[in-house]
Amino acid sequence: MNSGIKKNFIYNFIYQILIILIPLIVAPYLSRVIGAEGVGIYSYTHSIVYYFMLFTLLGVNNYGNRSIAKVRDNKETLAKTFWSIYFFQFITGFFMLIVYLIYLCLFDISFKTIAFIQSLFIISSILDINWLYFGLEEIKLTITRNTFVKLGSLFLIFLLVKSEKDVWIYTLIMSGMIVLSQILIWSFVKKKVGFFKVGFKDIILHIKPNLILFIPVIAVSLYKIMDKIMLGILSNISEVGFYENAEKIINIPVTLIAALGTVMLPRISNLVSKNENEKINQYIHKSIKFIMFLSCAMCFGLMAIGYNFAPLFFGNEFQKTGILIILLAPTLLFLSFANVLRTQYLIPTEMDKIYIISVSLGALVNLILNLIFIPKYASIGACFGTIAAEFMVMFYQTMAVRRKLAIKSYLKDIFPFFIKALVMFVIVYPLNYLDMSSFLRLLLQTTLGGILYLLFNFSYIRKLFDREKQNIKKI
Repeated sequence: MNSGIKKNFIYNFIYQILIILIPLIVAPYLSRVIGAEGVGIYSYTHSIVYYFMLFTLLGVNNYGNRSIAKVRDNKETLAKTFWSIYFFQFITGFFMLIVYLIYLCLFDISFKTIAFIQSLFIISSILDINWLYFGLEEIKLTITRNTFVKLGSLFLIFLLVKSEKDVWIYTLIMSGMIVLSQILIWSFVKKKVGFFKVGFKDIILHIKPNLILFIPVIAVSLYKIMDKIMLGILSNISEVGFYENAEKIINIPVTLIAALGTVMLPRISNLVSKNENEKINQYIHKSIKFIMFLSCAMCFGLMAIGYNFAPLFFGNEFQKTGILIILLAPTLLFLSFANVLRTQYLIPTEMDKIYIISVSLGALVNLILNLIFIPKYASIGACFGTIAAEFMVMFYQTMAVRRKLAIKSYLKDIFPFFIKALVMFVIVYPLNYLDMSSFLRLLLQTTLGGILYLLFNFSYIRKLFDREKQNIKKI
């Protein structure tokens, strides 16, 4: 990777971490103050409003990122592209906000006050133009403007949320601060793209490609978000709370994976427009090896410490969350491999059909398994569906591109990481049975596991540092 990609990767990783880290930092506090039911209420109502957010953005995040990356060298075309895409986003968002408010007024909604406050998330989606800055590969700007807002929300939660009755305050802080963060990044739009008057014809040109990329977005949501809605309906709100907290932990490594994919998408899209296929293949190979090096460690690391970690971090009420973390950890392997194929090959090369079919199959598998297992096994049943869905997505995408990418070579390179992480797990997991304080046991497990994995992969890490030194010398 060149220095620009590395900087953007770091910036985007920080940005994505902030999005997840704020609720993660306060999770132990919230779990003890508002309990499993309070966590479940927030998660359940947010899962519903999330679908209205999806219909606001449709496929804009990937489509806008890709489109801006392709035209960023021409200022006039850039301005026209940005405003035509954004006006399309604004129209769909305004319509979805009205539909959501009508839904709240006409139907007997559980937790109506919380659900009403959640509508602020739809407003944030209307204002969301992060795809512009990602397409321009100017990621640092969004991070510097959002950091203050994220830290402010953290401060307000500890200051104002004091009991189980304060779920509405927590919801208002989380949604309101997101709106503020979106408003702040608008101050730089005039400087970056200027204003361009677009007509209706310019706007409708984006409908079809957006809808095409929206199909995988809605399909993915069926096994990322629908799980919690189905748990709330087929089981109970507390089970939603257990599952929500398990996902918060799993989402930390997922964030690292997503960060690399987001910064690589515009770079690969730009290379595709220049037909630089050799560079594209080099980037993909290096990315898969690096991401799987990380994901193997995080997968088996979470499996080793999950059961001991959950009650210590969230409180004794959340012992079941530890089991869910262990069950969900293998999805990191499937998701990591598929993420590189998707964001660095399928989307930049506009092979949208493969992407759509893969996630649609994953959604179908997840939906069927949820209906079978959630009524009997609750949150554990939801894990079965998610594991199967992520595997199906990865498997289909891999088979579809096996003749165009060096899949066998990728698997050969990453297999040693899997074996070394498995050995680490075999050594670290038995420490769960040591008779000592939970905190010291967890500290011992994480320290030993980290040292072992680094030692096992010393040669690969040394090559990374050697390559970095060579790049610095060239600069």
